[in-house]
Amino acid sequence: MAEIREAPTRLTPIGNFMGLRGTIICIGLLLAAILALPGRTITTKYVNDLFIFLDGSYRIWSGQVPNLDFHSSLGPLVFYLPAVGFGLTGSMGAAMPVGMGILVLMLAVVSAEIIGSRMAWKTGLPLSLFLLLIAAAPANPGERIGELSFAMFYNRMGWAALGLLLVMYLPRRTRSAKTDLVDGICASFLVLLMLYTKITYGVVQLAFLVFMLSDRHQFRWVLQALLTIVTLPLLIELIWQGGGMYLSDIRSAAEVSGGLPTAQGLADVVSKNLHDIAVYGIFACILVIARRRFRDVLYIVFCATTGLLIIDQNFQFVGILTLGASASVIADLLLRSQLPIKYRALARGLPFLLVMQLLPATFSNAATLGIHAGTAISGNGERISLGNLSGIRLVKMWDEDQYRYFHLYNETLANGAAALSRIEPAPQPAVVLDFVNPFSAGMPLPAPEGDSVWYHWGRTLHGDSYPPAEELFAHAKFILDPKSPIEIWTALGMRNVYAGYIAEHYTLAVETEHWRIYQRRR
Repeated sequence: MAEIREAPTRLTPIGNFMGLRGTIICIGLLLAAILALPGRTITTKYVNDLFIFLDGSYRIWSGQVPNLDFHSSLGPLVFYLPAVGFGLTGSMGAAMPVGMGILVLMLAVVSAEIIGSRMAWKTGLPLSLFLLLIAAAPANPGERIGELSFAMFYNRMGWAALGLLLVMYLPRRTRSAKTDLVDGICASFLVLLMLYTKITYGVVQLAFLVFMLSDRHQFRWVLQALLTIVTLPLLIELIWQGGGMYLSDIRSAAEVSGGLPTAQGLADVVSKNLHDIAVYGIFACILVIARRRFRDVLYIVFCATTGLLIIDQNFQFVGILTLGASASVIADLLLRSQLPIKYRALARGLPFLLVMQLLPATFSNAATLGIHAGTAISGNGERISLGNLSGIRLVKMWDEDQYRYFHLYNETLANGAAALSRIEPAPQPAVVLDFVNPFSAGMPLPAPEGDSVWYHWGRTLHGDSYPPAEELFAHAKFILDPKSPIEIWTALGMRNVYAGYIAEHYTLAVETEHWRIYQRRR
């Protein structure tokens, strides 16, 4: 087999002026500004999911600690990010976009270091746009342009962080002890970010670092990153002291909704993403045939397999986003290598194919981010009826029925808040027998303790596994039982399993069009 050597890198005129690193950071600054400066949250769907994060951030500013004072199988950073946004602005409407803007800036700095030190302009710049827009766009991956929501933003964080880590399969163009230290910091940041946000992505990232130990040229920074990932949580635990409960909350959720992926589920994912898989297959085949390295095969299998497994357990159907990052790495590997003549023309054509792979998601996310900013600036949309949440606007975009559904939900919140205010002028803690409790952050009320920020029948609880009533209602003076719940099966399930406790310890205080409100017996 012909010897493969690194090809020299040539800077473009733009590269001489700013450099790829500087360009990536400028892109991050621009995206963060587009997110944060309008100071409002615009949503067209999944309004109840948005309330999960705002409830958690409100509890943090009320003095509560995630997984100690309230439960969640999501990591604490899911709540601290919007809490930082709320702390900087004093507005619940700005909490999510400002928090996400800060995250995008952090990812841009890491991206500038990882991609800027490893990739050429023609592969690195499209990938940077692709990954940063995944994190910045307030939309669930694979959904239509303009379907705005910060719901499940942790999945977009996970895809972007995992994509950046996969780029580190490429060796730096120049290496030293200093660059190894920087690489170790970047890798450990990406892994710890997801271990404390959504642990699924963190576990996949850890597996990738273990695989990277097989690269003797990059062994030093990988080992440093793994040591940091082991030791830093010990220091965090000294301050937080909630790590054990975090793992317990994850285990409780896994008992309800955990399980191995099914062949039918994976086949469904493959069929819905067949185009992206086919294009990625072209990159993979060229790499394997041209370089003939077993580690390349393992890398390809890892990226494809983990992408399939992650999307199968997400609330997402289209967009295996590890494929775009991996395709960029493959294109750069082939462009930088001195290949046999018969493969050089194929390698030179890969950047054009790469644009085809990345462009649809990049364009969709850019358009969605622009629509969010434009709508936020205009002030259009229906205000969320709870006073502290009035900076959130519900907007009708494509689906009339979807808008009516959340419009009705907004009406029920106004009805419930008015009824609570009539019963008890002094704010008191309340628990809602539904998917989420928006009243604590929205009215506001003192947040209850010992409950969860998120209930979902079949996902976080069911008839055989649910929080003890004595724990759930320990600090609740009121229980709100919805007649028009946002998640019908959750409301019915909670009503059934807690009916006996409620009858014994609470009395019906008022019944409205949308609620039965129970008050604790004196």
